[in-house]
Amino acid sequence: MALRACGFLVFRRLAQPTSPGVIEYLLLQTSYGQHHWTPPKGHVDPGEDDLTTALRETQEEAGLGAEHLQVLDGFLQELHYTVKGRPKDVLYWLAELRDPKTEVTLSAEHQDYRWARLEEACSLAQYKDLQDTLRAAQRHLDSQQEKNGQGLS
Repeated sequence: MALRACGFLVFRRLAQPTSPGVIEYLLLQTSYGQHHWTPPKGHVDPGEDDLTTALRETQEEAGLGAEHLQVLDGFLQELHYTVKGRPKDVLYWLAELRDPKTEVTLSAEHQDYRWARLEEACSLAQYKDLQDTLRAAQRHLDSQQEKNGQGLS
């Protein structure tokens, strides 16, 4: 049976006077192994549902609880890969940080964090499936913005 993990692609919008805002994604650098960069995520505990896992892990790893996040409808990405010879499934939802100035508080599992625009986030992410997931999130946000923009005219 595959390992299962869940998390959020957490993003924030920075206000810009002449545009809808700059979007930055939160990536955490692990304090173990290759010190890779990843969104907050973790393994599902017995009896726990996937979304609860994502919320718990984001609270534990980044200090961001449900009160800090707005989970967006219509976006869920599932990644499948192998870690140390075992299959792993990872689910990511998209969540906006309600207040872009909210501080991130790292757990001992991570040694650094960064808010990064899409291309920098993809460069840090290193893995193609995570890069594709970040790009899919950006497309989702862009399409929502277009819909909202059309509704205003």
